[in-house]
Order: sequence, then structure tokens, then C-alpha cells
Amino acid sequence: MSRFLPRSLVAQVALLIGAALLVAQLANFALVLNEREKLSLAQNLGPAITRYASVAADVAQAAPEFRGAVIEDASRRGAHFRLEAASAVGDGDARDAEVETRAVRALEEAGVRPAEVRATSRTEAPRSGGGDVQRLILSARFGGGGWLNGALPTPRPDPWLVGRLGAATALLYLIVLGASLIVAWRLVRPLRALTEAAEAFGGRDDPVRVEPAGPSDLRRAIDAFNAMNRRLVGLLDEKDRTLGAIGHDLRTPLASLRIRLEAEDLEPERQRMTEIVEETAAVLEDILVLARTGRSREPVQEVDVAALVAGVAEEFRLARADVAVEGGHAAVLEVQPVLLRRAVRNLIDNAVKHGGSARLAVRREPEGAAIAVADSGPGLPEEELERVMAAFHRGDSSRNRQTGGTGLGLAIARAVAEAHGGTLRLENGHPGLLATLTLRGQS
Repeated sequence: MSRFLPRSLVAQVALLIGAALLVAQLANFALVLNEREKLSLAQNLGPAITRYASVAADVAQAAPEFRGAVIEDASRRGAHFRLEAASAVGDGDARDAEVETRAVRALEEAGVRPAEVRATSRTEAPRSGGGDVQRLILSARFGGGGWLNGALPTPRPDPWLVGRLGAATALLYLIVLGASLIVAWRLVRPLRALTEAAEAFGGRDDPVRVEPAGPSDLRRAIDAFNAMNRRLVGLLDEKDRTLGAIGHDLRTPLASLRIRLEAEDLEPERQRMTEIVEETAAVLEDILVLARTGRSREPVQEVDVAALVAGVAEEFRLARADVAVEGGHAAVLEVQPVLLRRAVRNLIDNAVKHGGSARLAVRREPEGAAIAVADSGPGLPEEELERVMAAFHRGDSSRNRQTGGTGLGLAIARAVAEAHGGTLRLENGHPGLLATLTLRGQS
């Protein structure tokens, strides 16, 4: 059932309120129409039925020789009465049971007990100009066997009754539905602003403050969201300061240790200790880059991603690495070039170390660009394709930097991709591993 409902809150509110109102208004329309029809019947036919009952009572009380005079005296103002052997309402006429019931009640109240009552309505052409005349035909049989037939003029039923009631019902429906939608929109608009602010906050810039609006409950929720964003930014700033302090405090003794190693005569231990210092410094640098990727203060610039990739590949070729770049079209995007170079460098380094070579291609996409890096190595098991991008995860369990690295290269590349609104995806090629880094930006 839920899959048939619209996705947006406004549309769901409109649908549910509209459906509920429609059912309520249809029920109300039926009840009002029924009551109006009863009222119209009482107003239009009531006087004619009362008049017929009065004439019937007079005829019943009059002596037989005077009944004709009574009937003739009553036959005026458009009404016609006759005593006849047959009923004026034939078997083929459409009889009105409700009018017949009311006529029996009126006759009994006038002191007349009929053996049978028949009633129908007819539209007759006027005898002299004017429009058609609506007449109520009443026929009552008394104990003597004769029928008192009466044709009494009645007002015509209102032909626009259903139309007016329908128009009033539709107008009320639209007014109530419109008011409900306005209330729903007042609720949804702040929620939409809240959602847009949450989606826009990527952790690098100051969060978008949402202006409190709507009912008091929603205003409190927006105030809480703004306060949470301020606390979150404060925590991220504190994390950056802490990492900067750690990096500074560790770099200083490492630099001092390197200087002392170069000054002391510690051969052959010097070379190994220097390597350990450089390895520690490299790990520290990777940790700081990964931690600061989402909060990098590097300005965004318009850069040709294809040219940037070609420049990084040239660095590896100068170091005699087997790296090649396929020709492609320019892909100018707004990126952070230093971070992007670091990500591309990590992907190429990973391909060269584990696959022996790297083949790069840049392709333009509707919303950005994609950088593909393929190697000719053995690839990875399918269950490792996602885990290998986690921080400090390496396929080499020895933790040897020469064979396995720090385990941060792919994690940094993925963080850079996410900082640019993209993704990093790994898949096994034929042969080797294919890494695809997508970017989202404005051309």
C-alpha cells in the first residue's frame, strides 16, 4: 500500500486529507440533499394534501344531495375535484408512496377513514398561456365505493437543487482542503530547509544556519539542530588543533633525531635508524592528511582534471615507473588540487607497487569526471575490495612498509573523493585491479 503513496510529505498530506474530506463531503451531501428533498416535499405538497383532506371531510359530512355543490364550491383556484366510479390514478401511473402515506394521515386527522388512497404527480399544459403546470393527483376510495379524485396545483420542484448543493459542497471542500494544505506547507517548508542544511554541511565550511519557523515544536527542533551543528563544528576544530599539535610535537623530536643520526658515527646502524625515522614521519604525514581531508582549508579552484592526472603520471615516469595515460578530453572542474594530486598519486603508487604498472584514463561525466587507474597485477578477492579501503588495512600482514605501505593510501583517496562529492570504487579487471575515482563539480 505504501508504495502507491507519493513520497513527499505535502503530497501525502494532500492525498489523505483530500480523501477524508471527499468521503465526509459526499456523506454530508447525501444527508443534506435528502433533508432538502423532504423539506421541499413538505413545502410544495403539504398545502395541497391538507386542502384535499379538508374537501374530503366536507364531502363525507355533507348529505348526498349536497355533495355536488360542495365539490363544485371546492373546485376553484386551479383545483378540480370529482366524485367518480374509477380512480384518477391508473394502474400504469407512477404512484408516490410517501405522499399516499401523508394523505392517509391527513384524512384520518380530518375524521375520514379511506379504504384506499392513490397519489401521483403530473405536468399538464396550461389551458391559457404560461408555462406548464405541476399538479398533484390524489384519489381516495371511501366506504360507498366511489372515488374522490382531486387535481391540485403544486409548485414545481427546484430543478437546480442538486446543482446548488453540489456547488456548495465543492466550494466547502476546496476551502477546507486549501486551508489544510497551507498548514501542511507551513510544516514542510522548515523541514525542507532543515534537510537542505544537513545535506549542504560537508564538514569543511561553517554549517548553514536554519532560520526557526513554523509551530513551536518545529522551532525547538530547528534550534536544537543549529546548536548541534555548532557543537559539531567545535569538535572538528578541536580535533584539527589536537592533530596539529600532535604532528608538531612529533615532527620536532623526529627532526632532531635525524640530525643527531647524521652527526653521529653509528654505521651500520645509522642507515636502519634513519629508515625508521623516515617511515615514522611518513606514517604521521599520512595520518594527518587523512584526518584533515574532510576539513581541508585548501581553496577550491577550477582545474583541468585530465591535465592534473597527466602531471602526476609524469612524476612517476621520471622515476622510471611504468605509467601511461590515455588521451582524453579536458574535464574542467572546481576541485582542491593539492588534495586531488595526493589521491591520484596514492592510486598510481598502489597500482605500481602491487600490479607492476598503471594505466590511467580520465572521462567526462554529466555531473563531473571519473579517473580510472588500472594495473596488471593479480587483483584482490571480492571480499577484500571494500575492506582494503579502510584505514590501516593492508593485505600484507607483516606490516612491512616496503611491501604493504601504511595502509592509508586508499583510505586517503576515498576521503578525497568523498570531499569532492564523489566515490572511490575498486573492481577486478581482466587482469589486475581497476580503481575508479569519481568527482562531482561544476564545469
